[in-house]
Amino acid sequence: MTRLVADWLDSPAAQAVAGALEAAGHQALFVGGCVRNALLGAPVADLDVATDARPEAVHAIADAAGLRAVPTGIDHGTITVIHETVPIEVTTFRHDVETFGRHATVRFSTDVAEDARRRDFTMNALYADVRGVIQDPVGEGLADLAARRLRFVGDADARVKEDFLRILRFFRFHAWYADPDGGMDSEALAACAAGAEGLDHISEERLGAEMKKLLSAPDPSFALAAMAQTGVLAHVLPAADPAPVARLIHLSPEPDPVLRLAALGGNDVADRLRLSRAEARRRESLLKAARSDAGAAELAWRHDAAEARAMVSLRAALTAMPLADGLADALDAGARAAFPIRPQDLMPAYEGPALGARLGQLERAWLATGMTASRDHLLALPDE
Repeated sequence: MTRLVADWLDSPAAQAVAGALEAAGHQALFVGGCVRNALLGAPVADLDVATDARPEAVHAIADAAGLRAVPTGIDHGTITVIHETVPIEVTTFRHDVETFGRHATVRFSTDVAEDARRRDFTMNALYADVRGVIQDPVGEGLADLAARRLRFVGDADARVKEDFLRILRFFRFHAWYADPDGGMDSEALAACAAGAEGLDHISEERLGAEMKKLLSAPDPSFALAAMAQTGVLAHVLPAADPAPVARLIHLSPEPDPVLRLAALGGNDVADRLRLSRAEARRRESLLKAARSDAGAAELAWRHDAAEARAMVSLRAALTAMPLADGLADALDAGARAAFPIRPQDLMPAYEGPALGARLGQLERAWLATGMTASRDHLLALPDE
């Protein structure tokens, strides 16, 4: 018997919610990411419980136990039960009757095996009770997780047609949890390739959310290459090129989804993925700097050392060139540099546009000296 050991399992919130359901005669099984990540030794962010209790029963049980119940998705069987400040989503076992892309007609079930068969991947169809006893209703989840093998539950084509966003989830989960040396499941790849056009009907917000999660993985280059080979990437970002991202990861391994989006290329990324204004501005700033002739020191002076390193790394990735020697020293020098001229130094001789033009001239001259020219030297330069 496989038993789960995790700090969150012994937490007051997990014990209170699962305990209340069990005390009322119902099953309470933690499921999905919390079980998967705990078995992998990865961080767990959210707790989800599956139960045979119907939503109205879950609500009543929570009320009776002094827990707060919020009907966040009651039509789909989900009640969010809150212990103090910790929310746990409790969802009734379900069975799909009909599916319509991201929407489905479901009926509630009392059979955990039916609930497992409607989930996306075998490693996400693992359940654990409050004592940590694991259930693997599809019979393949534990073995696949141990092998870091990502596979759809049952027929891959059927799972994809139920929800085309699962195509991106497949590549995202592969980047995060699968063994890249083990390759990708051929049946899953074929299903993703066959259903790629379905991504054209997914909202930009959902595409953007999945792509940013994918690009936040430690090394998504293998998944991106597979997306390109199967034609999936073309339905998300038609002009994207995964090759610079692979080079960028070698140069700048810290996960930075906006930086990696800049490396992917394409002029319509902000619109197609519904980036926030801040994300779109940063992406444009990174690309503008990478395409400029500004050196590392100048970029560090204009921005900061960390952002300048991202810009220089992006430039190297886009041009397939190595990073220059002495980069760290240049970044440090630029971040510490201070332009010695203030507007007051040029007034009242210069005002308005003339003041701006003279400041720009002296700044260029200062940068040309490697940011070493003194104030007196610059003020003595003739006006252009």
